Amino acid sequence: MAQSLACLLAHVVFSTKHRQPIITDDVRDELHAYIGGILRNLKGTLLHAGSVEDHIHLLVAHPRTSSPAQLVEEVKTGSSAWIKTNGQRFSAFHWQSGYGIFSISPSHRPALEQYLDNQRAHHQKVTFQDEFRRLLRKYEIEFDERYVWD
Repeated sequence: MAQSLACLLAHVVFSTKHRQPIITDDVRDELHAYIGGILRNLKGTLLHAGSVEDHIHLLVAHPRTSSPAQLVEEVKTGSSAWIKTNGQRFSAFHWQSGYGIFSISPSHRPALEQYLDNQRAHHQKVTFQDEFRRLLRKYEIEFDERYVWD
């Protein structure tokens, strides 16, 4: 085969440092768009995004030319630098150190997109920590609570 082809869909999740409620409605759409630009520069695609005040979910067509760690680092570093340019209240903005990245079957994409669209309603009942624990269990990822949160 002469070409290298891939279909790698990933659900990426991370929170603000100490789950600070700082992703406000006035910056949310621009933040998602900026992250989309970072991903385009990495030869990936932001397919869908959903966020509430303290965390973000990204559905990404992952590029075959970068590792998951490189991709997330670029997204977090670039978006953190960008959001700090949006006014004094964002000057101390940071993402949490860690993240979750989960593989998604193309057939599950519509359900995930709907889930991302309903983040506000979902988080009226479920905390970010409980949601993240559920994802880790669903994907059978072993974790130690002492090292998941910052």
